[in-house]
Amino acid sequence: MNSVWQQLTFATVPVQQWVKTSYLHRLVGSLQRWRQGSWLMQWGEPLGALLVALVLVLAPYVSTALIGILMVACGAFWLLLTLSDDDTPGITPIHLLVLLYTLVSLVSVGMSPVKMAAADGFIKLALNVALFFLMARVLRSPRLRSTVITLYLLTTTVVSAYGLRQWFFGAQALATWVDAQSTLVGTTRVYSYLGNPNLLAGYLIPACMFSAAAVFVWKRWLPKALAVVLTLLNSACLVLTFSRGGWLGYVAGSFVFLLLLVHWLSQYLPGLWRRWAMPLVLGVSVALVCGAVMTVAPLRDRVFSMFAGRADSSNNFRLNVWAAVQDMIRDRPILGIGPGNTAFNRIYPQYQRTGYTALSAYSVVLEILVETGVIGFTCFLWLLTVTLSQGLQQLQALRRQRLWDGFWLVAAIAAIAGMLTHGLVDTVWYRPQISTLWWLMLALIASYYPYKAGSRFRASGLPPNP
Repeated sequence: MNSVWQQLTFATVPVQQWVKTSYLHRLVGSLQRWRQGSWLMQWGEPLGALLVALVLVLAPYVSTALIGILMVACGAFWLLLTLSDDDTPGITPIHLLVLLYTLVSLVSVGMSPVKMAAADGFIKLALNVALFFLMARVLRSPRLRSTVITLYLLTTTVVSAYGLRQWFFGAQALATWVDAQSTLVGTTRVYSYLGNPNLLAGYLIPACMFSAAAVFVWKRWLPKALAVVLTLLNSACLVLTFSRGGWLGYVAGSFVFLLLLVHWLSQYLPGLWRRWAMPLVLGVSVALVCGAVMTVAPLRDRVFSMFAGRADSSNNFRLNVWAAVQDMIRDRPILGIGPGNTAFNRIYPQYQRTGYTALSAYSVVLEILVETGVIGFTCFLWLLTVTLSQGLQQLQALRRQRLWDGFWLVAAIAAIAGMLTHGLVDTVWYRPQISTLWWLMLALIASYYPYKAGSRFRASGLPPNP
């Protein structure tokens, strides 16, 4: 059984040896001589990190078109780095599953009833994959990794601070975000620079996890105090979005973060405390959540509306959209209709219930099924399995060595749990402000992959494979 699991997660597959024997590997190094003579390319990885940082820093403020241009630049620069490389490209098991999912999406374009619309969606996916390749490469350097994450957290500080300003001074609702029959009518739902409270909540879930991780990673007391302030600021802003899906994602991510935190710190505790640490922390956490729900009236009303069924307009809307999407899946179950919201918008009107127009499936699970079918959804689950397996495996190695940089891994795993939970009832992570963060989580975990001794990719701080 253990052997099957290792095969499934590529734990025993010699990925680097396989890459070296592939035909595509022959292209690696074709521009090596040019790179050696180029002064600018001596700073290849820092320049790549700068491009990644630009995407993450500008994403909340600029148009999606500009984000797309920056992602094109990231993909082109990654290709340039790879062709001028002097070593095996940093391919990991996560890369292989990303490529497999991309290939399935490409096949679904060819089988789509609206091929041109699906091709548009595939281009967006390809841009995200290109960004993933560059991030997975440059984040291998602990210094560049810490710099990129710090810049992202500083950006979220501005976003959250503006969100809190909206709460205290009021903000115009840009859409009908609260049921007219709800007791929360008139309550401000903050949206900051992202223009939508649900989108803001999805954006802040990773921010909360990484600011909490910074408390343990950043050295000296002043940076740690700043990390605590950032955690409280991001968490408060997320709560004030009154996004029920965002709240669920925050709770799920925090729960996973606490589990991994207690596991990490248990090695420093005496026997009795080690045995009771996990039940104690979880019990206190559940008590705090339940206490907040029962004592804070707006929070209680918003949470109870999750169980109101069709009596809540938002619930009713999603239930009608989900019913139509299930019909779409039944008609094209193998490879779906093709990737992207453009293809969805072309097909959905044929199935929609009267009066319930939608731009997406309002569920990541249903969205993947309707876009790429059962085959694509299976690849996605396989990608998640390999990613989380790799992340936990490298986290254990860092824990044994007591390298506190491993808390970035804790944050990435917790953020994935939170974003997936939020994604069960919404599809905001298909917006570039969120999708870039999703691929950042995968790339960050991939960046810790240990390479053979002698490889210049051994910058993660992990021991090499023997």
